[in-house]
Amino acid sequence: MFEFAWPWIFVLLPLPWLMRILLPVADSGEPALKVSFLSDLEGLARRRARANLPAWRQQAPFMLLWLMLLIAAARPQWLGEPLPIAASGRDLLVAVDVSGSMDFPDMQWEDDDVSRLALVQHLLGDFLESREGDRVGLILFGSQAYLQAPLTFDRHTVRIWLDEARIGIAGKNTAIGDAIGLAIKRLRQRPAQSRVLILVTDGANNGGQIDPLTAARLAAKEGVKIYPIGIGADPEQSGTLGFLGINPSLDLDEPSLKAIAETTGGQYFRARDGKELQAIKDTLDQLEPVAQQPTQARPAETLYQWPLALALLLSMLLVARELWPDNPLHRLFTKDLFLQTQLPDWRERLKRLRLRRRR
Repeated sequence: MFEFAWPWIFVLLPLPWLMRILLPVADSGEPALKVSFLSDLEGLARRRARANLPAWRQQAPFMLLWLMLLIAAARPQWLGEPLPIAASGRDLLVAVDVSGSMDFPDMQWEDDDVSRLALVQHLLGDFLESREGDRVGLILFGSQAYLQAPLTFDRHTVRIWLDEARIGIAGKNTAIGDAIGLAIKRLRQRPAQSRVLILVTDGANNGGQIDPLTAARLAAKEGVKIYPIGIGADPEQSGTLGFLGINPSLDLDEPSLKAIAETTGGQYFRARDGKELQAIKDTLDQLEPVAQQPTQARPAETLYQWPLALALLLSMLLVARELWPDNPLHRLFTKDLFLQTQLPDWRERLKRLRLRRRR
C-alpha cells in the first residue's frame, strides 16, 4: 500500500505564490527593450505577436520542481503486508561507558591486547543481536547520558550503532546516575516484569546530576532490574599504566556497583578479560522471557529518492537553460512558437517591406 508518512507537508504547496504576493517585486535596474518594428512583424504574420509565453507556461517547470520537492519531503513509502513479531521477550537497555578510560588496552581476547570498549563492542554486540524476541536499546554515557537507540526489535541496527561508538563521544567523565535515570525514563512505560538494564562501566561516578544509589532506588521502585558489569583487568594483572602513570583499573567503584545490583534485584558481574565477559554474556542469555502482548510490523520501502532525483534533473535543465541560452529548451520556454514556425524568414520579409516603402 502506498502512503505518505508526512502528508501535512503539502500545506506548503502555495508558499511560493504567497511569497510572491507578500514580498516586493525585485527591480533589475535595467530599462525595458522596445522593438520599433514589432508592428511590421505583426502585419506580416497577420496576427498579434507575443514576445513571451503565457505566465503559466513560464512557471510550469518551477511549479513541477516545487511539487517534486514536496513529494520527496512528505516521505512516500510502500508498506508491505503485516508481519508477526515474537510476543514474548524482555525490554533490554544496554548502557555503555564511553569515557576516556574505556580506551585502555588491558583486556585479552584471542591472545591479543584489546581496549575495553572494543571487547564490549564485540561480545555485547553478539549478545544484543542474539536476543530474539526482545526489544533492545542502547545508551552511551560519559559526562552525560544519551539514548543512541530506542527500544526496538531491529537488533542488527542496534549492533551497528554500538560498533560505531567512539571514545569521548559523550564526554570525559562518568555519569552512572544519569545513565540509570535515562534508562528508567525509557523503561517505565513497558511491562513491569520485563524491564532490564545492563550497565557497563570501568570507573566511578564522577559526573552528572543524579547520585547512582538514588537512581538505583528509583529503578527499584519502577521495577527495573540492573545488571552492572565492572570491566577492566586487576591492577596487579595489568602492567600497562595510563595517563600520568596511573592504572585506570584503580578507579572502578565495585562497592557502588554491587549496591546498585542488590537494590534493584539484579546481579553484579566482574569482567577482567575476554573469557569472563564471555561467561557473563552466557549468563545474561539465560534471562527468561516474559509474556507480552502480540505485535505486528509492516516493512516499509522508502520511495523519496525518485521524486528527489526528478527534482535534481529538472534543476540541472533549468540551469543549463540559463547558462546556454541558445538551445531548444530555452526556445521552448521563452520564445513564441509562431515566430519560428510561421515566419522562419521574417528578417528577409522585413527587408523587402522596407525596400518597397523607400521606393
